[in-house]
Amino acid sequence: MKRPIPVALMPVALAAFVAVAAGPAGAAGQYDTGASDSTIKIGQTYPYSGPGSGASSGARAIAGYFAMLNDQGGINGRKIDFISLDDGYSPPKTVEQTRRLVEADGVLLIFASLGTPTGEAVRSYLNSRKVPQLFLVTGASTLIDPQRFPWTMVGLPSYAAEARIFAKYLLAEKPDAKVGILYQDDDFGRDHLDAFLAELGRRAATMVVAKASYLNTDTTLNSQIITLKSSGADAVYLITQGRASPQSVTAVRALDWNPLVLLPSVSTSKGIIGPAGNDALKGVVSAGYEKDPTSPALTNDPAVKEYLAWMKKYTPAADWESDQSAPIGYVMAQLMAEVLRRCGDDVTRANVLRQATSLKDFTLPMLLPGLTVNTSPTNYFPIRGMQMERYDGVRWVPFGKPVNG
Repeated sequence: MKRPIPVALMPVALAAFVAVAAGPAGAAGQYDTGASDSTIKIGQTYPYSGPGSGASSGARAIAGYFAMLNDQGGINGRKIDFISLDDGYSPPKTVEQTRRLVEADGVLLIFASLGTPTGEAVRSYLNSRKVPQLFLVTGASTLIDPQRFPWTMVGLPSYAAEARIFAKYLLAEKPDAKVGILYQDDDFGRDHLDAFLAELGRRAATMVVAKASYLNTDTTLNSQIITLKSSGADAVYLITQGRASPQSVTAVRALDWNPLVLLPSVSTSKGIIGPAGNDALKGVVSAGYEKDPTSPALTNDPAVKEYLAWMKKYTPAADWESDQSAPIGYVMAQLMAEVLRRCGDDVTRANVLRQATSLKDFTLPMLLPGLTVNTSPTNYFPIRGMQMERYDGVRWVPFGKPVNG
């Protein structure tokens, strides 16, 4: 039996797994640091440890996808040298690791790092050096400012857009709801909260009966959940991520309280929300944008069949039935690969950014039907639509039609 790779060694393992020696590409091109006729060096920080580690399968999926591309000859004849380092979801550690990637490892760009506070911690540094910070695994509006920080793009749907979709759902399906809100007391939480209240408009004054906040370092959320229940709320919006998500759902159910529960999409992976248990999660409502490879309805879907075959070969240690952060990594890697293909032989940072901000109606097979990727120099949210979904006791089941937030 193979021994598992220790978390502390995982970044080195990922780098070694994907960095493949290669011969020269067909023609010489234009390059910046991190690119050549034979390779493109990509850097990433990710929480293999700490409060965000439940989503680490996303980074492993990215490594597996780039490994597949390397086996197929790379992108335009150039192999991907992918270096992913553990930042523990700690902004100071993100700064340290990102500086190492840029100044010591000499990467062309930073790709699909996870987190809002971690992304913000290195945004100014990367923009000052004109190093692309692309398709971050976050949907924070606070990170996006194309005029001041043109080198920084997110990869997930906007948190604010998702919150507006939730508000529209409540106004249509439960207009007399008494809503309690638990939110993470940082930009992630306020991004959701402010957009949700704005979409409710004047109705917010009567519909929202209680709000409670928490810090990432809080060990329990029981007191906040008790406060929300005491308000008489019959719907609760849990603006949580990481370990706070299963903690909050568990705390709600432990009070024998059965409100309508809304949960952000970043927390729906079983690697994150799974500890709450199927019984506690049944009936929880969220929103999604990717196909669920575990869904019986998608058994014969060509994209899902291709994904599962890839996963079996390139991420064999993953549990595809529970590692639902992996499809996010898969989709982000496909998106990055498309941008690099479009760069041709001009593999400069400026051209990478140019291609990343000029995607129009690009289709990714694992996105839900009707959703496409669109970017421009003023639109730094590639995926703009989502579809409501409900947990049926086993998996998330989409309902309704995709909605633009």
